[in-house]
Amino acid sequence: MSESHKSKYSEAGVDIDKGNAFIEEIKEIVATTHQRGVLGGIGGFSSHIAIDTNKYKKPVIVNSTDGVGTKLAIAHLCNKHDTIGIDLVAMCVNDLVVGGATPLCFLDYFAVGKLEMSIAKAVISGIAEGCRQAHCSLVGGETAEMPGLYQNKDYDLAGFVTGIVDRDAIIDGSDIRAGDQIIGLTSSGLHSNGYSLVRKICFADHKLDVGQYIEELGCELGQELLKPTKIYVQSVLNVLKNYPLNGMVHNTGGGFIDNIPRILPKGYKAVLNSTAWPLPPIFPFLQRLGDIPQNEMYRTFNMGIGLLVIVDEAQAKDIQHHFEAVGEEAYIIGEIAPMAEGETTTVEIRQ
Repeated sequence: MSESHKSKYSEAGVDIDKGNAFIEEIKEIVATTHQRGVLGGIGGFSSHIAIDTNKYKKPVIVNSTDGVGTKLAIAHLCNKHDTIGIDLVAMCVNDLVVGGATPLCFLDYFAVGKLEMSIAKAVISGIAEGCRQAHCSLVGGETAEMPGLYQNKDYDLAGFVTGIVDRDAIIDGSDIRAGDQIIGLTSSGLHSNGYSLVRKICFADHKLDVGQYIEELGCELGQELLKPTKIYVQSVLNVLKNYPLNGMVHNTGGGFIDNIPRILPKGYKAVLNSTAWPLPPIFPFLQRLGDIPQNEMYRTFNMGIGLLVIVDEAQAKDIQHHFEAVGEEAYIIGEIAPMAEGETTTVEIRQ
């Protein structure tokens, strides 16, 4: 490419040299995430992962993709970009593991108005940290400078994860029966859902500042809102080595009301006891400020439970204790019940 061509493209807002320098800058960060089976490093046109055919007899490839939504706006308000990548990985790998799959590799798409090296490196460092927590290899991605579509420091993120599971080990909820117990694993806070409503309540309606100390929360508002999404992968896979799990739910957008029915067999409902786990203060804080109806709270937010695990009643206590032994706060928060004739409610939340 000629110097004049480079100069014209740079004048248009796209700096190829800076993009190449960014790839070099993050190669060592990316390499820290690589698990066994990764062939080569980043920088090529595609990536390659070898499958352990001794471990998987009937391997099924599982894929998931997600983003972090308007939580990105909070990162900009706080000028803190080193945890948002953890959210990106978490939103993808948590969706994957609830089907019984082990994450193999992760790709990111990072779109910017103008590539700011310090911000970009912080974002990728967060993605790498999320991958390390999930024992998932960051094997590549795409960084796209798009001036005119994004403002200078604006960026957007998307993540893509590929995992693997033996066909006979897929968890799809088909084994769920009446009497099964529901174990809830606590969240770290809001995770990455409901932020459009959060931003409206906190910033548009009440003119709060991210640096404002909130007594009720015990920290600055921005600190609470940027708590990264918890990654449950290793805890779940550890428990799966010892116990069968009949169903799992990643409690994300749609909350309890919309997510639990996605895995329930026809004719069953989930009955939850909302007093069975401690409610983090961010949720009553938002409900009070926004005057949000109770049902909407349980349909918008995770309400302190990030993952639900449905298990046989006879093994529920043992599985709960196993989750606690690997570092999770786990509570038995409900059970599966048959629906009465004519009943349409599939999630009943008792106060």
